[in-house]
Amino acid sequence: MDRLAEMEAFVNVVDNGGFTEAARKLGVSKSAISKSVSSLEARLAVRLLNRTTRRVSPTEVGLAYYDRARAVLKDALDADSMVTAMQDSPQGSLRISVPVSIGMGEISDAVAKFLTAYPNVEVNLVLDDRFVELVAEGFDMAIRIGVLSDSSLMARKLAEARVMLVASPEYLRTHGTPATIDDLNHHHLLHYSNQSTGNFWRLRTHSGEERHIRVGGRFTANNANSLMKAVEAGIGISRIPSFVLGDAIRAGRLVELLPDSTADPIGIYAVYPPGPFPQPKLRAFIDFLVEYFRTSIPESNAA
Repeated sequence: MDRLAEMEAFVNVVDNGGFTEAARKLGVSKSAISKSVSSLEARLAVRLLNRTTRRVSPTEVGLAYYDRARAVLKDALDADSMVTAMQDSPQGSLRISVPVSIGMGEISDAVAKFLTAYPNVEVNLVLDDRFVELVAEGFDMAIRIGVLSDSSLMARKLAEARVMLVASPEYLRTHGTPATIDDLNHHHLLHYSNQSTGNFWRLRTHSGEERHIRVGGRFTANNANSLMKAVEAGIGISRIPSFVLGDAIRAGRLVELLPDSTADPIGIYAVYPPGPFPQPKLRAFIDFLVEYFRTSIPESNAA
């Protein structure tokens, strides 16, 4: 029998003045209680109880052990109660890794709203375009964009976002506006270096035909915000996710090109370490993000 069970049997014998009442309170047989206490005494190599036909009382050592054992049992019950409370109500700290491109806007806004809705949760948001090692680096979850590569992690799709082909009005005045996908071969194409398709853009015509365009412009970056700044400055054409563009098209700073030549939407995912019981704070945050993206990214297709 485990140590806590032995402690519980002993403490209840002392509290109730005998084996019979202790057994009744714990819902076990008198012989089971006697066996637990005897096992405890044998393991400690000391007599904890004075036993007579009329009464049971703790020895001097038994009384000292009783005080400590009772405190240990209370701590164990408190620990169980704490876990139950945390399961019932999201609380505690979340450490989250997020790509800069979506972290500066959508995720930061979502976190602010989440913290208002869940006052007992704290969030440590780390903006980093690097693929962090969740467990090794102490993260509860990460946001990943595009194709998922680590199959050892649990994942939930939060949303899908359009990827739009854009240029500045200044660039188009200087270099002309491409009318077809093939026309892109004669333009400065700015490249996102972390994309899964390498140095190619994969586009589809309005008839569904897939075309590959090699990208090798004057500017390459591993961050979509940097690419958008370069596009706004008239350096070239690039593909930018809708959640990064914001109001740039509506405000006239950028122009969408070849809207019928669509690119596949990109998935936005929450990934987290595997386990049978995701913590309530994590479940609550992921559920919150799904609902948030349904309104912030209208074309979103959350799972």
